[in-house]
Amino acid sequence: MTTLEKLFSLQGKVAIVTGGAQGIGKCVAACMAEVGADIVIFDLQKEKAEAAAKEIGEKTGKKTMALTVDVTKPDQIAAAIAKAGEEMGTLDLLFNNAGIAVHKSAHDVTPEEWLKVINVNLNGIYFMAVEFARYLVKNHRKGAICNTASMSGHIVNRPQEQASYNASKAGVIQLTKSLAVEYVKDGIRVNCISPGYIYTELTGTMRKDWQEKWMDITPYGRYGQPEELAGAVIYLLSDSASFTSGTDLIVDGCYTAV
Repeated sequence: MTTLEKLFSLQGKVAIVTGGAQGIGKCVAACMAEVGADIVIFDLQKEKAEAAAKEIGEKTGKKTMALTVDVTKPDQIAAAIAKAGEEMGTLDLLFNNAGIAVHKSAHDVTPEEWLKVINVNLNGIYFMAVEFARYLVKNHRKGAICNTASMSGHIVNRPQEQASYNASKAGVIQLTKSLAVEYVKDGIRVNCISPGYIYTELTGTMRKDWQEKWMDITPYGRYGQPEELAGAVIYLLSDSASFTSGTDLIVDGCYTAV
């Protein structure tokens, strides 16, 4: 193994990926497996999650499994983490990626919609991170967590209105920093990525006029691809980032630079 391969290797590690049934989660999970990690997918979409795990396992030869998990339910999370740890032998890494968006103005979003976005995007990130850290501490293991925030935690998107999403992602960035400082003593690193507009099954179905506006505002003039996030996640979860915690890595095609 070369020095470069050692730097970014996840060989011998077991990683949980939430929201791993499709889109960014599935793509990054596959890339993590390609650099050595065994993969556990947590997702509400049972069939899609199982299919994704099977596909990744067959392609990479790594051990994979899928569990149906609601990230807003702490008891369910704790049970799933315990089961995954038992079946996989151990757990080391968490790509905390599950999230949703509601594109409605503050005038129109209902209290129920607001609470759902905050519950999945912020509370879900918190519940997963805390239960995962508890597992590591209980089993006397060090580890790393990478949360998915967003450039929307730094700026206000246009032309769509999405105050609930923006607020939730800003919360993830500050939560990441707070947990990073708390978990230093436990040997657990906590970082996050802030993607810009990434082309997935969901963004590709958005209104065409919105998509045109997004590409016009983004200096790169194009969507990012899910694969272009994989390197950031692998870096933050690998031993290359052994002195990096509390960091938010923005991957947005220069959107927030102008």
